[in-house]
Amino acid sequence: MAENVENARLIITKWDPESSTFANVTSLFFESRREAKEFLNSVKHLQRAMHYYVSESSNSQKLIESQQLMQTAMKRLEKEFYQILASNRDHLDLESISTRSSPSRARSSISDDSEESEDEFRTADESINRVERVSSLVMSDLKAIADCMISTGYGKECVKIYKIIRKSIVDEGLYHLGVERVTSSQINKLDWEVLEIKIKNWLKAFSVAVQTLFSGERILCDYVFAASASIRESCFNEITKDGASLLFGFPELISKTKKSPEKLFRMLDLYEAISNHWPEIQSIFSLESTSAVRSQALNSLIKLGEAVRGTMTEFESAIQKESSKSPVPGGGIHPLTRYVMNYIAFLTDYSGILSDVIADWPLSINSPLPESYFSSQESDDSATSAVSVRLAWLVLVLLCKLDGKAELYKDVALSYLFLANNLQYVVAKVKSSNLRAFLGEDWLKKHEGKVKQYTSNYERMGWSKVMMSLPENPTADDIPLENVRERFRSFNSAFEEAYRKQTTWIVTDSKLRDEIKLSIARKLVPLYRGFYNKYRDFLRQDLGQESIVRYAPDDLGNYLSDLLHGNGGLSSTPSSVSSASISSATSTTSSRSGGGWRSPLRR
Repeated sequence: MAENVENARLIITKWDPESSTFANVTSLFFESRREAKEFLNSVKHLQRAMHYYVSESSNSQKLIESQQLMQTAMKRLEKEFYQILASNRDHLDLESISTRSSPSRARSSISDDSEESEDEFRTADESINRVERVSSLVMSDLKAIADCMISTGYGKECVKIYKIIRKSIVDEGLYHLGVERVTSSQINKLDWEVLEIKIKNWLKAFSVAVQTLFSGERILCDYVFAASASIRESCFNEITKDGASLLFGFPELISKTKKSPEKLFRMLDLYEAISNHWPEIQSIFSLESTSAVRSQALNSLIKLGEAVRGTMTEFESAIQKESSKSPVPGGGIHPLTRYVMNYIAFLTDYSGILSDVIADWPLSINSPLPESYFSSQESDDSATSAVSVRLAWLVLVLLCKLDGKAELYKDVALSYLFLANNLQYVVAKVKSSNLRAFLGEDWLKKHEGKVKQYTSNYERMGWSKVMMSLPENPTADDIPLENVRERFRSFNSAFEEAYRKQTTWIVTDSKLRDEIKLSIARKLVPLYRGFYNKYRDFLRQDLGQESIVRYAPDDLGNYLSDLLHGNGGLSSTPSSVSSASISSATSTTSSRSGGGWRSPLRR
């Protein structure tokens, strides 16, 4: 035992910082790794000797000298531990550490009792790049020192150093990621544009913080203090709890802000980020001492879910409370329709998250309408079905609101055209987005039928006066000449009135617009053609009455092609249905109006 103590004395006193300037300014582990290994081994031998002396006599002089020697050795190791931590921040990069499948990859050349030389170590694992080799070397040195100090009862000293330095690194990392301490009152004072930027920054920082900062620190802490479960738990908790609480507390602050529809998608982003990383959060902060961090993350998730449900309720309420009283010119698409449908279509991008949030949030309505009106296709997945029903309900709320907007029009035909336009936009948006998968083909078929019903009502109300000016069966019975004149006058007046109004009306969907024009032409032109062909010659016999017949049947196609562009008959957007195609769809012979008369519709 005396020999062990003497050997330990030689190397320990050599590296005593107070014994020489060289020992004070030089790092043992940097200067000679072989000697560093000898130093650690000598401490182990010294500890064995101390145990022996204690068993012999607790007051022996040799024990006292050994204790003093041990204190000197611990001061040296404490200094080395600090120097390695402080000077190797780059080599203890948490990003590279966090990518390790296991901390055991960090090989130990110091704690290993083998006689492996430095040259052998440098060539041992050529598959590991230089940076990772240096990182592994630094980690193994820290572990060797920690193991030695903990085994000799001096763990508290190295733990204190480790906590101070590593906490500063984690906190600095979060700071550079843009994670900052904010209060609820500060959040509530921010404009939404500023707050949205902060949320985007948090989303970028969150993934890096969880997957790199906290994960890397957990791996490093577990490896360095593998000798003591209680120490590594205490270290990791002290190093990360403040930063983690700051990071995971931010979403909860957002969830408590005033609810408004524009915030919904960012709250879903926050919910998705935490939800996606929840398994990692549970794994990294699995220790009992870090349960508060897990609780904070889980609480933020719960609060965000509540905020999402509340915001969706607010969105529904905003649709119902929209109070504009000015009808859209020409019966076009209402801004509310565009906004709501784009909003709902965007929601489908979050269907997976929504299914989690609203799975236990049944739809409660006070509506006399049957459930089949707003529910979507059958689904075996109850969560997906819940999303489908919720989205279908929001669309129904919009359609009910549009029914009220249609009442703002004094012209009933225009109100039906407004409904057709807006429902067609809704149907087209469903077809072209993920909404189709949620609402289903039956929903589409049903609402496409409603569009046709609205256009049919528009035609009936908008063209009934024109149709009624002509006899139902113009070729059947003879009509007195004076009545014929009156019929033509009535037709001219009704047609010109319809033309003037409906050239200022609009159908934004070109296919629907063409279908409406063809439908009107197929009803109107043959009826007028029969009346025109039967009585035109009679009117010519009556001198001066030719001007009563203002339109030839084929002229009607020209005028009908001007309708529903919303520009008063000066169409700048060519329709796929031209006057020629209307004429070809409704006539077998061509007629021309006589004389040099020019229609007042195009003066």
